[in-house]
Amino acid sequence: MLSDIQSLIELQKADREILRLKEEIALLPKRVAAIEAKLAGTRTVLEKAKTAIKADEATRRKAESAIQDLEQKISKYRDQSLEVKTNDQYKALMHEIQFAERDIRSNEDRILELMVNAEAREKDMKAAEAELKAESEEIEREKAEARKRTAEDEEQLAEWNGKRDVARAAVNPDLLRHYDRVAKHRGTGLSEVRDQKCLACQVMLRPQTYNDVRADAEVVFCESCQRILYYDASQAKPMAPVATSKRRRPHPKFESSQAWYYQPSFEDHGEVLFAFINADGRSRRRVYDVATGRQIGEIREREGEYRLAFPEDLRETIRLNGNWAESELDQWGTELPMVVLDTLHRDLDLARAEAVGRGHTPSPPISSEHPAAS
Repeated sequence: MLSDIQSLIELQKADREILRLKEEIALLPKRVAAIEAKLAGTRTVLEKAKTAIKADEATRRKAESAIQDLEQKISKYRDQSLEVKTNDQYKALMHEIQFAERDIRSNEDRILELMVNAEAREKDMKAAEAELKAESEEIEREKAEARKRTAEDEEQLAEWNGKRDVARAAVNPDLLRHYDRVAKHRGTGLSEVRDQKCLACQVMLRPQTYNDVRADAEVVFCESCQRILYYDASQAKPMAPVATSKRRRPHPKFESSQAWYYQPSFEDHGEVLFAFINADGRSRRRVYDVATGRQIGEIREREGEYRLAFPEDLRETIRLNGNWAESELDQWGTELPMVVLDTLHRDLDLARAEAVGRGHTPSPPISSEHPAAS
């Protein structure tokens, strides 16, 4: 892996840890504040309960005082009734006594009601006091835990800041500026490539771009999100195992409108793949680099079926299984998709294994990673 890419991987890891630690450090005071707000609410409930109890006591004392006053009035009215000389005066005093007695009963009912309420209010106050005590103990534990966690996070933060500085110093300045610019807008500036896809934006890569990333010869950017791309071979899905002698390789049909061949030595290019298409009495030939899948030269066309039109290209070749519509080949442009290239490579491995079983000497194997041609 390129040293700049390796340093960027370390840098992105450090950036993520630094962000996580900063968020956790910022979250701890908010957590304590939430508990303190709950504690304040419990205090308010307790104060209201105490205030209500005091108000009820004051009302009760006022009612008891009113009863005493009314009883004194009744006593006074009774004394006066002994001295009156007319029935009207006597009746008037009796009415006053009745009114006073009614007021006494009203105040006594109010006192009884307050006594009943006092039990409930006392219960509420004790419950609020117990809850306040429990929450006070909890908040003290939370504060202690927050102080401890903050100290640990700040220590880790200092370590990751140091690692981040080391990683940044190891990256090419221009590449580092690109990483910072993309990370600022998208959260991350680096993305792994897997299954021909940028894992950050989930966009499929062009075959040539995918091959360039896997080749690890130069820095490659995602055309969609502009993140810097890298390929981790350890995360790639394992290829299907080569078939053993128990599973025979299907042989390509001799008569076919399309044929694929492996050629170990083509002009100055070395190992190549030929794709021949027969159509309308003519044949067309495409040549691809066996390692990268990139097309070599232009499409050549001649009259006649390909075996007669291109006999010089069929010496020392291995016929491969492959059948894709010419419209697909045109759509792929100048580079084979990795799934097609891998399919042809697997069939070539099977053909070589078959040749060894028959006692033939096969061509040397090519790299399974399809490195870019130098």
